[in-house]
Amino acid sequence: MKNFTKLIQFKSSIRNEFNKAHKFFCPDFFIIKKKILLFMIFLFHIISCSNEDVFFEGALVIENIGVIDPIYGLEENMSVVIKEGRILDIFKTSEISISKKNKVYNGSDKFLIPGLWDAHIHFAFEKDFATFMPNLFIYHGITSLRDTGGEFDFVNKFKQEAINNPRAKSRVKIAGPLIDGKFNVYDGKNIYYPKLSVQNIDNKELIQNVEFLIEKNVDFLKAYEMLSPGQFKILSNLAKENNLKLTGHVPLSMDVIEASNLGLNSLEHLRNLELSMTKQSEGLSEERKDLLKNKSGLEGSELRSLIHSMQRMRSINDLDSVKIKNVIDVLIKNNVWQIPTLTLYQNISKKLYKNSDYLEFLNLLPKQKKMEWIKRINSINSDINQKAVDYGLWQKKMVGYMHKKGISFMAGTDTPIGFLIPGLSLHHEIEELHESGLPVLEAIQSATTNPAKYFNLENSLGRIKSGFVADLIILAKNPIEDISNTKSILAVIKEGNLMDRTYLDSLISK
Repeated sequence: MKNFTKLIQFKSSIRNEFNKAHKFFCPDFFIIKKKILLFMIFLFHIISCSNEDVFFEGALVIENIGVIDPIYGLEENMSVVIKEGRILDIFKTSEISISKKNKVYNGSDKFLIPGLWDAHIHFAFEKDFATFMPNLFIYHGITSLRDTGGEFDFVNKFKQEAINNPRAKSRVKIAGPLIDGKFNVYDGKNIYYPKLSVQNIDNKELIQNVEFLIEKNVDFLKAYEMLSPGQFKILSNLAKENNLKLTGHVPLSMDVIEASNLGLNSLEHLRNLELSMTKQSEGLSEERKDLLKNKSGLEGSELRSLIHSMQRMRSINDLDSVKIKNVIDVLIKNNVWQIPTLTLYQNISKKLYKNSDYLEFLNLLPKQKKMEWIKRINSINSDINQKAVDYGLWQKKMVGYMHKKGISFMAGTDTPIGFLIPGLSLHHEIEELHESGLPVLEAIQSATTNPAKYFNLENSLGRIKSGFVADLIILAKNPIEDISNTKSILAVIKEGNLMDRTYLDSLISK
C-alpha cells in the first residue's frame, strides 16, 4: 500500500502540471487532459477500494492535525509521516487508512508548526548560565539558534554539541566574537560587558583575527560599532571572498548607506539606523568622528554609551522623510535583513522585568540563577526613562514602516541580556513583530523560513513539506487565531525525535 501515497502525490502533481499547461493551449489539450484524469480517477478508485491499510515502517505518523505551513497557512485534518529525521509524506487523514501497526500520535484538535529560530542569542554573555540555556530553548520549541557574538572556543562547544546530538539539541550557527575596533566595547572588564568581542588595533590585526575565524568555519561574521571605515571595508571584503554573511551594528564612524553598499547583509537592533535618517546627519557624523578620537581615554563601552546618549534622541526627534526614504531604498536594494530585537528594548525601557508576572517567568531558571537575577533586578530603581520608552516606540513604528516597504525580518532576542528568558523571549518577540505590523504568518516566517533562507537552508528547513527536516512543534491552540498560542506547546520534534510534555518539563526540573 505504500504505492497508495505515491499515487496521491502523483495525482496532485498531475493536476498542478495541467493547471500550468493552460497557458500552452493547443486544440487537443482538453481532450488529452480529460482522458488522463479519467484514467487517474479509475486507478485511484481501484486502490481506494482495497481493504489493506498503509504501514509506514520505522516512521511516526501524526494523524488528524492542523498543519500550519508558514507560507500557505492552515490545512486541517492532515497526517504527517516522519521517518529518519525527515518529513516523508503529508496527506489528508481521510484519504488513507493507516495500519494499527504504525506508531501514531493523535493530533486531533492540535496544530503543527515548524520549529522556531532565535536569530540573536549570546551563549557567552553569562557563561555560568550557558550550559542550561539549550534546555530552555528546546523546552520552548526553539530548534535553531544564531549566536551573534562570543569567544570562539566557548560558543563553538554548543555548535559541536548540537552537531553530535541533532535529535536532542537545537542546531547552532555561530559568528564567533564581535569584530570591533581599537576601543572595543565588550572587553570583559565588568559583568555588563563580558568578553564577547575581539579588539583590532590596526588592519593587520583585523585580518589575522578574521582569517582565524574563517579557518575555524564560523557560519557568518559580525561587525561592531567601533570599527573604522577602513577596517569595515576589509572585513566586508573578507566575508565576500569566503561567501559568508556579514551582520552587525552600523559602525559609528559610518552611515548605514555606506555600510550597506559595502556589504552589511543584516542589521541587528536597527542599531544606529536613526543617525542616517535625521536632518542633522551630516553634523552628527562630524561630531562622532571627533568623539571617536577618544581624547579623554574612555573605555570602549563608555565611549559608545556617550555617543548614543548624545545623538540617539536628537536624531529621533528631528527625522527627515527624504533621508528615511533614501536609507530604506538602499536597504531594499541590498536585501539587508533586519533583526530588531524589539522585546529587548521593551523589557529594558519599561522595566517589565520588575512586574510580578515577569518574575513568575524566572521560575524557569535554575534556582541559583533565579536568585541572582532577582537580586540584580531589585537593585535597579523603578524609575522609567521616557526617552528610552520613546526610542522603543520609534523602533516599533520603524519596523511597521519597513515591513510595508518590503524589508525582510528575522526574529531574535539578545537573550540572556536584559533578563530575557532563553526560549520564552522568542515567543514574545514574534508577538512584538506582529503588533508592529507583520501579519501572523509573516511573524511566524520571521522565526522559521526567513532564518532558513538567510543560511541558504530554505530547501530543507523551516516549512512543513515532504523531504524537509522534521523540526516541528505540536501546539494545543491555533497561533493564527492568536499569535501568543505559539507558547501552547504539547511536544517538540527535533529531527524526528518527539519530546512530549513530560520530557520537556524534565528539562527544567530542579
